[in-house]
Amino acid sequence: MKASDLLVAALEAEGVEYIFAVPGEENLDLLESLRTSSIRLIVTRHEQGAGFMAATYGRLTGKAGVCLATLGPGATNLTTPAAYAALGAFPLVMITGQKPIKVSKQAQFQIVDVVSLFTPLCKMAKQIVNGERIPSLVREGFRRAQEERPGAVLLELPEDIAEEETSEPVVAPHPRQYAVAGDAALDEAAERILAADRPLLLVGAGANRRSACKALRKFVDDTQFPFFNTQMGKGVLDEASPLYLGTAALSSDDYVHCAIDRADLIVNIGHDVVEKPPFFMEPDGRTVIHVNYKAAEVDQVYFPQLEVIGDIAGSVERLGNRLRGKHPSDPAAYAKVHEDIAAHIRQGSDDGRFPMVPQRIVADVRAVMGRDDIVALDNGIYKIWFARNYIAHEPNTILLDNALATMGAGLPSAMMAAMLSPERRVLAVCGDGGFMMNSQEVETAVRLGLNLVVLILNDSAYGMIRWKQEELGFPDYGLSFANPDFVTYAKSYGATGHRIESSEALVPTLNEGFESGGVHLVDLPVDYSENRKVLIDELKAMECPQ
Repeated sequence: MKASDLLVAALEAEGVEYIFAVPGEENLDLLESLRTSSIRLIVTRHEQGAGFMAATYGRLTGKAGVCLATLGPGATNLTTPAAYAALGAFPLVMITGQKPIKVSKQAQFQIVDVVSLFTPLCKMAKQIVNGERIPSLVREGFRRAQEERPGAVLLELPEDIAEEETSEPVVAPHPRQYAVAGDAALDEAAERILAADRPLLLVGAGANRRSACKALRKFVDDTQFPFFNTQMGKGVLDEASPLYLGTAALSSDDYVHCAIDRADLIVNIGHDVVEKPPFFMEPDGRTVIHVNYKAAEVDQVYFPQLEVIGDIAGSVERLGNRLRGKHPSDPAAYAKVHEDIAAHIRQGSDDGRFPMVPQRIVADVRAVMGRDDIVALDNGIYKIWFARNYIAHEPNTILLDNALATMGAGLPSAMMAAMLSPERRVLAVCGDGGFMMNSQEVETAVRLGLNLVVLILNDSAYGMIRWKQEELGFPDYGLSFANPDFVTYAKSYGATGHRIESSEALVPTLNEGFESGGVHLVDLPVDYSENRKVLIDELKAMECPQ
């Protein structure tokens, strides 16, 4: 068969359902091979949209998402999604085209050393130089993309290799099992937990895997372990639990740090180096037990005294067996902190001001969304408000990027969630700055017939950087802009636009969008004056309960 046919057959063997793409001339053989395959081609309006959708597919399914671009500028446009997947630990396979490598008649036109460019961002980056190598490279690429810690892989397919004849068979994937932690480490972990007066459980991004979530929920039910989480650990455990002490949306000096400072031992499950620990270790300070697939990356603020390495689900289950019937601590030790955090979250949730304040926006969104519905956030100051105030009940129901933290990913991520879960409500929450970075994908969403509501928080500025500018005492300069009429903009794509003109209108407008189906853009003016008051001034004056 032709090499491009073999590549598609290898992708089918890996269970690939979709390829998200902006194809180019150098991809035409592969495109023709895809035409008669079982894989659905999703054409996007920018390579970033394709890459973000594919990475989010990986995030939500655990299977590598696949995207396709041409050489040169097509490939370079995938660098941000590659970094998004690398830092966020989302399995992603990128396929790019290239000019012929045996005989080139166009000199260096559009040629960039794509493999070298992507090597720092990827777990593997390879050029396919022979059609016979395709089966092994595809199998190895998917293995590396999907195994812990997941990330990005690049395969470059030159034009002349794509049209080669080959008879090499596909390499079939096989199940992978992770080793479990040893008894000695688990025994010591249990002893240290039971000897502590006020142990605390931290759930990080690495625990946000399907198997780990189930095991962790049983562990907390059995042990009644008080817990908090990082931004990307939200929803692993039900935050409606009386054992939940908050989300570490800020690095320090927030309400949840009152609980952290009180703890004498922290069991840190799924710590990911991209999310700096929301506590600062010191010599002779509190004990930290690191539970993860891999050993800790040690630095000045993170040097755990004990490491329990292996499959997280297996480790948590075996640790739970050792603690069953012996509650690690009295939840009452953290009861006042829990009450203070809950009261703080309620403040401003019924504020009637317009433009709307973030606390009311988060509360109204929470009222509209069900337990299993999905909120996909772009990046801006509102991400901190959602991390602190939005109560998540299930894993991956609030898609936060606290790794690369790139703008422009919120809309494509929500689109992927809507494709995978058409029975759920899916809401993209974007600042006006981030939305406009990939707003052309509204056309893709309409073309795909998705049911999706996009909430655009409109302050005509890059609001988070403006907040930081104010915090540093600098004059307001260089961060404001003008926006299109978002209602007319939605209509131009065949979507429905809504303009919110009172705080009471948000909930019914969101419900209307979900109930009527299709793609809806909701233009919501936002008042960020609360940023300084709540996130700076009030926290500086905060006193932890004794």
